[in-house]
Amino acid sequence: MPFTPGRPITEAKAALFKALAHPGRVRILELLTEGERTISELATETGLELSHLSQQVTVLRRVGVVDSRRVKNTVICSLRDPQTAELLAVARRMLTRTLRNDQELLAALSRADDAVALADPSRPLS
Repeated sequence: MPFTPGRPITEAKAALFKALAHPGRVRILELLTEGERTISELATETGLELSHLSQQVTVLRRVGVVDSRRVKNTVICSLRDPQTAELLAVARRMLTRTLRNDQELLAALSRADDAVALADPSRPLS
């Protein structure tokens, strides 16, 4: 549910992040950052069945990140706010940084010559 007067902003934020907590919905948003798409195009590009895709788009519309309009028999979806693309980009940068830090930690652990590492029977002898 989008922000409404009298509702704590933390609840609105939690609802937004809850809506983003589904891989199919994230993929829909990624596609919409490239431009508007029909439901049929989204189904093809996400691999989601039409009924499931429709449910996911409804969730995104309910929290206010996606708009849709009907042109004859076709439903066309778009991002309501272009900053959604920036939100996805920030998430990607955060994940990249975390993975890079994890790789550095793993490399440091692999190089460690502490007593625990030396006692590890699976560690190759130098």
